[in-house]
Amino acid sequence: MTAGPDPRTGADGFTVRPLAYTDAVVRALEAELQQEYVERYGGADESPVDPAEFAPPGGLFVVGFADGEPVASGGFRRHTEDVAEIKRMYVMEDRRGAGYARRLLADLESRAAAAGYRRIVLETGLRQPEAVALYESSGYWPIQGFGFYADQALSRSFGKDLTFSD
Repeated sequence: MTAGPDPRTGADGFTVRPLAYTDAVVRALEAELQQEYVERYGGADESPVDPAEFAPPGGLFVVGFADGEPVASGGFRRHTEDVAEIKRMYVMEDRRGAGYARRLLADLESRAAAAGYRRIVLETGLRQPEAVALYESSGYWPIQGFGFYADQALSRSFGKDLTFSD
């Protein structure tokens, strides 16, 4: 008798699994993300990030794999006692349009709720219209700016209440 498929594996072979923020796979995806920031904004994201913030129980970093290849990443860290902040959402350019970002975001929301968070906040930029569209279509609403880029004209902050099921 063989074991059934992993219930978190989609029919297209997409799986999400936690990895340390310092893992080589995460670092490679982060380097691609930072290069995209350079191209879109003229410089890397300078938000302070401590890898320990993405360690359980207060945070987590995940990588999405399509047929065993890393294609997407993102994480959450503690913002306040019951609010998590999503950081470093990224999908490789040649893998966009397959729904990986939406599925990764839903996975992060589920894991943040399981960690006891009741709300998610995040910050993105206007030169990432696909990210803004993803968050708005996923139930996020505009909130007051926060964090490193709170006073920047191109920065937008969003929030979402997490739902819990029994």
